[in-house]
Amino acid sequence: MTTDGDNLAELLSSIRACRICEADLPLGPRPVLVADPRAPVLIAGQAPGTKVHESGIPWDDASGDRLRDWLGVDKDTFYDPQNFAIIPQGFCYPGRLPKGGDAPPRPECTETWHPRLVPMLPNIQMILAVGQYAHKYYLGTRRQKTLTETVAHYHDYGPDILPLPHPSWRVTGWLKRNDWFETEILPHLRARIRALLKETST
Repeated sequence: MTTDGDNLAELLSSIRACRICEADLPLGPRPVLVADPRAPVLIAGQAPGTKVHESGIPWDDASGDRLRDWLGVDKDTFYDPQNFAIIPQGFCYPGRLPKGGDAPPRPECTETWHPRLVPMLPNIQMILAVGQYAHKYYLGTRRQKTLTETVAHYHDYGPDILPLPHPSWRVTGWLKRNDWFETEILPHLRARIRALLKETST
């Protein structure tokens, strides 16, 4: 008998063997993601950076350290696939923009894989949409005009979706200008994560 877990394993194998946009990837394809049908939280980021491409471990960089701090979890908890599914908008490192910064996630991933993959995660109760590309995909026309406004209106999307800024070094100035993120949203986020992971462990 074929189970949902078997189907997911087959799909993940296909994703990791994907070569659809190989010609456009400066470091070549190396899809990085984590998906387990037991996970209650989906972390939807942007695309791997060079360090993650090298290690093959999602959020294995300074941005990941900041994200784990926002969530209030340690690495063991974060990398337990029963806790978090980690599915970025683009699975491979997309390269750099001419003026600096990483290029946008390749659109082929969301077009080809996401509509098949996300429905195979039946226990997801909360999607953390991290960064503007995830906001666009998961919120669509429900987004506000700016990332700041979208994050500030988080109550409009709960409890199943919580928009966050991307936790890269570039957000440091934004955090200083928007201290409400730390005083209001992070306590809400950490409480939700504690509750969801507690349900998983019982």
